[in-house]
Amino acid sequence: MFRNTKLNYGLIAIACHWLSAVVVIGLFAVGVWMVELTYYSPWYKTAPHWHKSVGILLLGVTLFRLVWRLVNPKPASEPNHQTWEKVSAQIAHGAIYLLLLVIMAAGILISTAEGRGIMVFDWFELPGLTPLIENQADIAGDIHQYAAYSLIALVLLHALGALKHHFIDKDSTLLKMIKFNRG
Repeated sequence: MFRNTKLNYGLIAIACHWLSAVVVIGLFAVGVWMVELTYYSPWYKTAPHWHKSVGILLLGVTLFRLVWRLVNPKPASEPNHQTWEKVSAQIAHGAIYLLLLVIMAAGILISTAEGRGIMVFDWFELPGLTPLIENQADIAGDIHQYAAYSLIALVLLHALGALKHHFIDKDSTLLKMIKFNRG
């Protein structure tokens, strides 16, 4: 029920997948919105604090997901999947994880560019880093932005691929990420 099998994803993988999907889309939307805030907006300090806090928690979930993938079997592809689909899926999944890590690392570099730590919902503080390069916040900000737009584009392709498998190919690819193995 909790672990993956050779046929289905388990509850842990499914919950982490959908939690990450909702959080990534939410963080992207908030990120696009908050860069337009003015100093006099009541959200000027609150929105970035929440964005950073949720982003740090997502980093923890993402690192957990990567470890979970290593210690759990991956369900087999459907027999009707073409080689190009399998290779594309592997590349897309790898790129999604890479972009997530790049975005989060860049976000940390933006927030700690002046040596301050990142307070996560008043629960704990991620220690600040000594600035690594000149104009660190600006360079990391550009990387954060472009990687986020790239991630959203890839997430859309990922979703379209899942919908193609479900509605056109009529296979169980999408269902594997919706229904967990009850053992």
